[in-house]
Amino acid sequence: MRVVVVAEWYPSAADPVHGIWAHRQALAAKNHGAELRVLALRRPVPPLSVLRQTARLPPRARPLIEWGAGAARALRTERRDGLKVAPVPWLAPPRPLSYGTWGWWMAPPLGRALDRLRAEWPFDVLHAHCLAPTGHAAARWMQRHGGRDRPALVVSAHGPDMIHVPQRSAAGRLACSQALRLSDLVLANSRWASERCVALGADPSAVRVVHLGAHPSTAPLRRAPEPTIVTCAHLHARKHHATVLRALAQMAPERRPRYLVIGDGEQRRELERLTGALGLADRVDFLGQLPNDEAVRLVASCDLFVMPGVEEPFGVAFVEAMGAGVPAVGGRGEGGPQDIAAAGEGIVLVAPGDVGELRRELERLLADRPSLWRLGEAARATVRASFTWALCGERTVAAYREAIERARRPR
Repeated sequence: MRVVVVAEWYPSAADPVHGIWAHRQALAAKNHGAELRVLALRRPVPPLSVLRQTARLPPRARPLIEWGAGAARALRTERRDGLKVAPVPWLAPPRPLSYGTWGWWMAPPLGRALDRLRAEWPFDVLHAHCLAPTGHAAARWMQRHGGRDRPALVVSAHGPDMIHVPQRSAAGRLACSQALRLSDLVLANSRWASERCVALGADPSAVRVVHLGAHPSTAPLRRAPEPTIVTCAHLHARKHHATVLRALAQMAPERRPRYLVIGDGEQRRELERLTGALGLADRVDFLGQLPNDEAVRLVASCDLFVMPGVEEPFGVAFVEAMGAGVPAVGGRGEGGPQDIAAAGEGIVLVAPGDVGELRRELERLLADRPSLWRLGEAARATVRASFTWALCGERTVAAYREAIERARRPR
């Protein structure tokens, strides 16, 4: 079985963390017998955020030079963990108001890349990550390749593609709908995601839940000398780092844990200012983005992973922490945390944005560290049973086989 994976979010030499879950799923499928190649969509023109930084920061050219150097590295074909990853350069208008239309801009260069690849390496499955823009662009290519010998189209629904893209424009909603309707199979990363796909127009019989995973550790648990909590995520408002900071500020100073913040993003400066304003500068460490393996090792030294955010259809960071033996705190009502909690022990759910509830849970959990560590062992058992990359690979390859069968049926 030959599979080509296409993704806008995929690791590169410039950013080895970006979209790492797509890479891990591809490796998991490869380990279960699929032959895979990857087409990674890369933008050679800097986004507006970089241009704004260049305009206001001295020396002014530095952000642009750094971005350009990273883009040049990302535009090289590479082998990543044995997988061939070929870049597909493409151009689009600035993101804020146009993201829903990006599938139309992406479709021509992606189509040419797929035509070339199919001529030299006929593939059975085209697997696109995210409904839009990549899934939409892949669906437009598929419209030109009808017939019984066409490859099967599988589209994975992950997060913002199901939430913001269809909400913010009619073009975005149309793009998501077309990707769903033209797919032979839709892979949703949680039960909530599957329901959302159906609401956007997917055939319920063509939607499968395939959870992403982690590599659970077998090493003995080793904790930092003092109570420590951690969040590993991009610094976006929806991750609710600010809620964690405010909860810490409400705790008695002698009971406050140390807080490690792993990741970077547009909210970093605002969060650093809030940390100082709340008098937490001596308890909070902003560590920036780290390589994934290093980040997981650091998380494993902590007592508790805390990310009570919203718009979490899954959240690989939760199961990575739990697989390392660290219990997690997630947002109640969110697709991923709800599915993880339903599978077993190791995650506690709180109302997103509720500072008081989060503070009470932190105080309760951290008051008895030995009990918290035992909960970490239970968390690791939950991941072993339900959320490993091996399970994800097995279910992904089974979905590919089903999609091939469905592609042979007349539409």
